[in-house]
Amino acid sequence: MRGVIDRFEGEVAVVELEDGRFVEIGRELLPENAREGDSLVIEGEKVSIDACDTKDRKEEAEKLMNELFE
Repeated sequence: MRGVIDRFEGEVAVVELEDGRFVEIGRELLPENAREGDSLVIEGEKVSIDACDTKDRKEEAEKLMNELFE
């Protein structure tokens, strides 16, 4: 399963899953360097950051913002 960290609320991350649902994941299950906007791969209780997808998503967002404000 895949998702993106939407925000942090105290000791949990609110994650939007690829099907549009939101779930809460405790910070203790996330990698220490997890931040809002990071793409996650969730396999049971193992959660990892997909750095390549995170980078691609950020570049796409920047491209859209640049197009919007040109």
